[in-house]
Parts: sequence; structure tokens; C-alpha cells
Amino acid sequence: MRLFPLLCLIGFTLSGQLKNKPALEQDFMDMGFGIFVHWSMDSQLGSVISHSMVGASDDYLDRYINELPKTFYPNKFDSDEWARLFKLAGAEYVVFTTKHHNGFCMWDTKTTDFSIMNTPYGKDITEMLFNSLRKFGIKVGIYFSPEDFHFLHEQGTLISRKRHMSQVTDNPELLAYDLKQLDELFTNYGKIDMVFFDSFEKGPIVQYVHSKYPDVVVTRGEMNTPEQKIPDVAMKGPWETCMTMGTQWQYKPTNETYKPGTDLINKLIEIRAKGGNFLLNVGPKPNGELPIEQEERLREVALWTFVNNEAIKNIRPLPHKIKDGDLWFTQNEKENAVYVFITGQKDWFKGFRRNFLIKYLKATEKTTISVLGQNDLVVEYWPENNPISTFTQHENSLEISISKAHRLYNDKIWPNPIVVKLTNVDFIK
Repeated sequence: MRLFPLLCLIGFTLSGQLKNKPALEQDFMDMGFGIFVHWSMDSQLGSVISHSMVGASDDYLDRYINELPKTFYPNKFDSDEWARLFKLAGAEYVVFTTKHHNGFCMWDTKTTDFSIMNTPYGKDITEMLFNSLRKFGIKVGIYFSPEDFHFLHEQGTLISRKRHMSQVTDNPELLAYDLKQLDELFTNYGKIDMVFFDSFEKGPIVQYVHSKYPDVVVTRGEMNTPEQKIPDVAMKGPWETCMTMGTQWQYKPTNETYKPGTDLINKLIEIRAKGGNFLLNVGPKPNGELPIEQEERLREVALWTFVNNEAIKNIRPLPHKIKDGDLWFTQNEKENAVYVFITGQKDWFKGFRRNFLIKYLKATEKTTISVLGQNDLVVEYWPENNPISTFTQHENSLEISISKAHRLYNDKIWPNPIVVKLTNVDFIK
């Protein structure tokens, strides 16, 4: 009976179907690139995050819940160092797993003892991270799983995700518990910019957030959030692909295969050309450090975004064509600029020139051309080389002539895409 007012509120808001504020969704689309952080106390085992509780024996669950937190001690966690790296990589926002399906809370919650505060570490990681993100101008996002395995276990309910009855809408005690936790996160940790709900049934919780915290953008639960894949075509409105660097969301110390940095950059380009955001995942080690393989890839992305950041921020897809062969496109409508991402190039040495034909753009009298990050004036150690970028309008195509003049690597070959900026061009259907 004590849940009746809460359920009435949810029923009322569902009838009105509150949504994200359109202006906030536009701001979200402008950001383009974010970092996902999957981290919980079972990172100590290198196991899949949370899901090892499903189908587990009573003995396993007892030791997982009661013993594993006793050895979780991320004494090398440095929230400022994380934020610096994420900022350098070009991330505009970070989504942190405050509570994954296992129910282990990474903040100082009053709702349960199953939290970071009851480990040898005993510090509020969520508070430290959120403060550091804001310090470096990064938006704060929360990942939150309403499907709480620890709560189900304490309740005497079989731990499982897919079932005939929803663990959220058909379990009022769990729903009330989740809402208390969300109130803690939204009221005790400063401004929260976005929330990612990971459950099969989200409606009541999404509506609760919209009604009580209207300046929070709901991502999963309100927009398309494809996981580990990129849609085949551009999609209207805000959407976000979340993807791992390797095969697992949480830290996987063995049997892991990582995507090359170039692959991650190409995925960022494709996602932005199709109008989405890229939420790239990291899985910290149990001691709080990022694995070197993940840091390496973030720093490769960082060099690329340091050069080409304007081509993926505050942009939208081209109206009629997002790709032409190995060329991808985005546009900044306010600046009347089109960005051409030149991918798929091998052994393009510093100072050498290549030409490309574009069938879907047409130059005008006001068109300009440049390569992001380079001045087109000099090639180091090659004074007679003229690296200036040019364009020629043919009857049925626009030809651009580009020299890779910017020295980014010692071996004179930069393996990642370069970006050409064209202004004041017309689109051809």
C-alpha cells in the first residue's frame, strides 16, 4: 500500500509520455564522442561484469556477495588522470557504471551495504570521478541498471534477466528501491547531464526522471542505442552506438583481442557521418588503472581528434549522401562547411599528393579548401615541395588535390584518415 502514490505518479506521467527536451537532445547530438566506463568489484576476477551471477550456485553467490567486496581495493584510481585522458581523447561526456546488474553500488548509498563504501577502499568513487569530469569540462553521465541481481537474491527471487514478468514494473519493491537510489544520485552528486538505463522495461523509471529531473537527457530508454554495431544507414534524431575496444565491457586480463586504433577512428567517423554519437568503452583494472592497451588506443584517438576535432563536433549528416567510396562526409550548417574524411589510404607518405573525385558536391565562387591541422605552406625537410590544397570543378564531379604535409609520426606515414574542409559548396542529389 505504501507504493500506491508512487505508482499513481508513474501512471499519470505515462499517460502524458514525457520526453527529452528537444534543445538538450540537439546539444547531445553536437557532442559526438563520449567514453563509457564499465567497472565493478568483479573486475578482480576478469569475468563478464555482473552476469556470472545468473545461473550461479548458492555457494558462488554467497562468496560473490560477501567475500569479493573484501578484496576490492582500487588504490591506484586517479580520477583527475582519467579525466585528463578522456578530455585529451576528445570526449565531451563520460557515462559511468554507478550500478550494473549485480547491484553493487559505486557510490555512498544509504539503500544497501553492497557498495564501494564497504570495501577496504571505502571511498566514494562516483563523487571523485564526477568532480574530476566537471573540473575538466566534461559532461557527467550515469549508467544505471534497474535490474538488480543482489536485490533479487535478497528478495528470494531467481536471478535472471529475461522472464515472463518484468523485474521492474512487476516488482514494486525493486522499483521503489531503484527510485531511491536514483534520487541519491541526482540530488547528492551535482548536475547530472544524462542517464543510460540498462533494462528490458524502462518506461516507469524514464518517466520518473523526466517528471522529477527534466534537465537530464535519457539516452537508452529514450533513443536508439545500438550495442556493438553501427546502423547500416543514417538515422534521424539523436542516437548513440556503444562499443567495446575489445570483446568484453569490463576488464578482461586474458584471452582479449583489441580493435586497432585506426578501426576505432574509422568507426567514429562512420557514426558521426550517420548522425550518431560514439560511446567508446573502457574497462579499468581492479586497482583503478586503465589497461595499457586501452590507454594506447585512447591516445591514438587523442592525436586524431586533436587535429580533426571540429569535423566531429557540432555537425550533422549531409542531406543526401554521407559517403562516396572511401570518403565520408559531415557538415557544419552554421559555418556552411563540409568535412571530407579520407579513409582507406595506405602508405601515404609525408609530402606526397593524392587526388579524389567527389560526385555529390559542387564548388561555387566562394568555395575554399583546407586540410585540418596543416597550413599548406611547408613540408618539413622538403623546401621545394608545394603542399597547397586545390580543387577543380569538372562537369560531373569535384576534384580535390591533397598533399599530406603534416608530420605526425616519425616514420613519415600517418595511418589514420585526414580531413578536408570545404566551405560554400552546393549539394548534388
